[in-house]
Amino acid sequence: MDAVRVALLREVLAGTEWIQATRRFAGSLRASVAPHGGGLLLVGSAEYEPWHLAAHLDDEAAWSGLPELSPTLVRHRVPLGVPAHLSVGLGRLETARRGETLLVVAPDAPGAGLLERVHDARRNGATVLALDAGDRDLGALAHDALTVPGPAEITAEPAASDLDLDTVQHLVSAAAGENSLPAPRRHRRFRDRLSRLADQLTAPPPPRW
Repeated sequence: MDAVRVALLREVLAGTEWIQATRRFAGSLRASVAPHGGGLLLVGSAEYEPWHLAAHLDDEAAWSGLPELSPTLVRHRVPLGVPAHLSVGLGRLETARRGETLLVVAPDAPGAGLLERVHDARRNGATVLALDAGDRDLGALAHDALTVPGPAEITAEPAASDLDLDTVQHLVSAAAGENSLPAPRRHRRFRDRLSRLADQLTAPPPPRW
């Protein structure tokens, strides 16, 4: 249902700054990872792990034919026994280098420990992008940032009154995949996704054995 949800969100948000802002930020993300064929590291705050964005970017990487959009999820706490792709800890940020992109998603304060690692990654040449609530320290480290205000701050635009970080993540990930396609093919590819979704929704249930 993601493709349908994004289309509806864009319709609701038409006329606000969010469509242009999320597409601009998605363009920065795409421009950072495409020349290097990947190297996207995704990390949240200690209290927020961006599972949904990781999944959305992974889907967009497959749908758009751009594997470089598929991120490595970096975790503050790695439980025992999890698969290798879910066992990447914060130490990975210490090895981030030029050609890699670090996307920080933080609806709350990122914390001194994370900021220190982000600083080291930038100093070592990594590109830093931030999707957050406007933390000044994180913003100072980021090469590009998109600020998502907290619920108490979203009052200026009634059409965006329910906008939150999860919603913005949907828009950013969708735009990252769409912006990679030539303009004449973009709408056809989007219609193909809707067609596949419709086929899945109307397909009969599998037989029970």
